[in-house]
Amino acid sequence: MSSNLQHEIAAVPSPKVSIIVISYNTREMTLKCLETVYAETRETPFELIVIDNNSSDGSAEALQREYGERAIVHCLDENLGFAAANNVAAQEATGEFLLLLNPDTEVLDGAIDRLMAFAATYPEAGIWGGRTLFGDMTLNPTSCWSRMSLWSLTSQALGLSSIFRKSSLFNPEAMGGWNREGIREVDVVTGCFFLIRRDFWNRLGGFDKAFFMYAEEADLCARAAKAGARPMVTSEATIIHHGGASETVQSDKLVRLIKAKMTLIHKHFPRASRGLAMWLMKLWPLSRYLAHRVLAALGRAASKESAAVWKSVWDRRAIWTDVKDL
Repeated sequence: MSSNLQHEIAAVPSPKVSIIVISYNTREMTLKCLETVYAETRETPFELIVIDNNSSDGSAEALQREYGERAIVHCLDENLGFAAANNVAAQEATGEFLLLLNPDTEVLDGAIDRLMAFAATYPEAGIWGGRTLFGDMTLNPTSCWSRMSLWSLTSQALGLSSIFRKSSLFNPEAMGGWNREGIREVDVVTGCFFLIRRDFWNRLGGFDKAFFMYAEEADLCARAAKAGARPMVTSEATIIHHGGASETVQSDKLVRLIKAKMTLIHKHFPRASRGLAMWLMKLWPLSRYLAHRVLAALGRAASKESAAVWKSVWDRRAIWTDVKDL
């Protein structure tokens, strides 16, 4: 090896963070996401690992063409789901940290550098996240959550969490009307912008394969908390998260979501309250269907379509209630 080549290799810093992006039928958004990663991450050495989950929109070809030489790009011939694909990517990572980043995000104002600085300041957190905005720069409050409880499930089933969205009492999982400003300890950091040390991820075993999509980060944060972590978020690290880009059929999304929440209840609720929690979760889609059906009968046009969505979810309850073997 020539001395010049040895010098060039030595000059390349080892990645401090491995940024993982899982793509599924979000070609243009994914390309925009990766563009902003490179443009806005100036202080932190990183490697980029992109996995395409068998997209049908030309994502694989575009990713190989645009980023095949700058990133680790894997194009799968099957859809592994969000959780399993992240596990595959994490096995290849070499950074001290892992950053899970959704493909329908855009990095703003050095957000990854800022999140890394936040982690250095609060190492006891173990898991770190930031703030998310919609594309119009209004708040997208889904960057973090509180854990499910019997009360939160009751509020959801009765529709109180929808009627009183800004109430911390009636909408506890979404933490009421908190505008996500400042620094706060939270129960769940969302997987769209999720930073964790790689050795801690490995110690926890990564995401549980029982989750295909949704709630996998809630499960991981619950297991991390039992191991001593105190997840935290900061508004200093802000990104755009458009949300829901890979799920275009609302009823399909809700079926996946409720299935994931049922699995979460099965895993983490005490045995004494698990049955009641699952019953309250079942009541949620049924109560929504009946409420929208009544509103539609009273002439509210939008509720007719919503009633059809919730009816479809309720009719497929055999899918989302089947968690006994997980």
